[in-house]
Amino acid sequence: MNPAMPPSTAIPAAISMPTASGKLRLVVVILAVVAAAEWIGAAQFKLGPGKVVLLPMLWALLIAAGLGIAQARLPRMLRVDRGLQGLASGLLNAGLLLFVVKLGLTVGAALPMVRQAGWALFFQEFGHAFGTLVLGLPLALLLGIKREAVGATFSVGREGNLVIIGEKYGMASPEGRGVLAEYITGTVLGALFIAVLAGFIASLHIFDPRSLAMGAGVGSGSLMAAALGAITAQQPADLVPQLTAIAAASNLLTSVVGFYFTLFLSLPACSWLYGRLEPLLGRVTVRGRRPAAEAQAGAAQAAMPAHGALGLRDTALAWVVMTGGVTVGNLLSYKVPMLTSLEGMLVVVLIVAVVEALKRVMPRLPMVLALSVLATAIGVPGLFPFSDTVLALTGKLNFLAFTTPVLAMAGFSVAKDLPLFRQLGWRIVVVSLMATAGTFLGATLIAEFFH
Repeated sequence: MNPAMPPSTAIPAAISMPTASGKLRLVVVILAVVAAAEWIGAAQFKLGPGKVVLLPMLWALLIAAGLGIAQARLPRMLRVDRGLQGLASGLLNAGLLLFVVKLGLTVGAALPMVRQAGWALFFQEFGHAFGTLVLGLPLALLLGIKREAVGATFSVGREGNLVIIGEKYGMASPEGRGVLAEYITGTVLGALFIAVLAGFIASLHIFDPRSLAMGAGVGSGSLMAAALGAITAQQPADLVPQLTAIAAASNLLTSVVGFYFTLFLSLPACSWLYGRLEPLLGRVTVRGRRPAAEAQAGAAQAAMPAHGALGLRDTALAWVVMTGGVTVGNLLSYKVPMLTSLEGMLVVVLIVAVVEALKRVMPRLPMVLALSVLATAIGVPGLFPFSDTVLALTGKLNFLAFTTPVLAMAGFSVAKDLPLFRQLGWRIVVVSLMATAGTFLGATLIAEFFH
C-alpha cells in the first residue's frame, strides 16, 4: 500500500460488498434518520455563562452511530452492517461534493460581503495553521505522547494532511500514527465536539459573528457545517447568508492555501518545537504509562475504513441520498415544498455531474477546488446568462438542510471505525480534540483583531 494513500482507499477483505437490496435499505434508513432528526429539531441548554445548542445534524450523527453500533441486535429492515457502514462512508465523500456546490453558490452570491472581510480572511489562516500545535503539542507532551504528537497536532488531520505526513514520514511512522489518530478522532467526535464548542463560544457574545464564521472554516466540510450550524442558530436570520459565505470562503482557503501553510510552516514549526519542548515537558510523564507508540502499534494498517473509490452507480446513489435528505429536511424544518427543493437539488447535482465528468477525462483535476471555483463563479449574480436563474432555483435550499444527511452518513462511518478507534487510547483523543479547539479558537482570535 502506498504510504501516502488516505485510509479511505483500502478495502478489508473480511467485509463483504453490499448487495443491491442492502444499498436500498441503507438509503431508506439514512432518510429515516434524517426525518427523525429534523422532527426532534433544535434543543439548547445553559452551561455556565453560555449555552449549548444541539441541532438536528447532531441528532442525526448520534442516531446513525447508535444504529450502526447496535446493528446486530436490530431487525433486518433497520440493520446497517459493517459493509453498508463502509459504503455510507464512501457515500459521505461523494455527498459532500453537493455540499461544496451549495457553499460555492453562497460565496458567489455574497461575494461583495466576503470581500468586505478583507485581510481578516487571509490572516486568520495563520490561526488555523498554528492554533492546533499551540494548544495540542504541550498537552501531548505532558501526557507522555512522543513523536505521535507531531502528526496529531501540526494540523487538523484531514485527507491532505494524511498525504503530507505519509510522504514525509510514512504512515507506519510515529508521526503517521499520530495523524491517523487525529483523522479518526475528527471522524468520530470532531463534528459533535466543535458544534458544542462553537455554540458555547457564540453564546458568550465575546466575538464578532464574522470572526466565529472564519474560525469555523477549518478545512473539513463536516466540521465546518457543524460549527457554522451552531453559530448561525444564535444569529439573526438576515446575517446567516453572510456568515455562511464567509465560513465557506474560509473553508476553501484552508483547504487550498492551508495545504501549503501546513506543509511549509506549521509542520516544520511543530517538529522544531517538539525537539525543544519534549526534553522539558516529557520529563513529567507518569511512570508506568504505556507509550502512545505501543498503544497504537499497527493502527495505521488496521484502521482502514471499509470502502474504496465509488463507481458511477454508487456516486449516483450518494446524490440520491443527499437530494432526498435535503428535501426531507427542507420540508420538515423550513416548510419548503418538496418540488421546490427537488428543482434546486437537480441544479446542484448537474453542476457536480459536469465536474465529475471532467474528472474522469482529466484524472489529475483537483475535484473539490474545481467544483468550488465553478460553483462560486456561477453564483455571482449576472456573471453568466443563467446565474440568476441558478440562484433563484437553489436559493430555497437551506444550508442546514445539507448538514443533516451529511452527518447521518458520518454517523454510520463512526460506528464502523469505533472498535479500531478504541485502540488509540484516551490521551491521543484528548490531544486531538484540543488541536481541533486550537484551530477554531486561533483563527477566531486573529479574525477578531481585524473586526
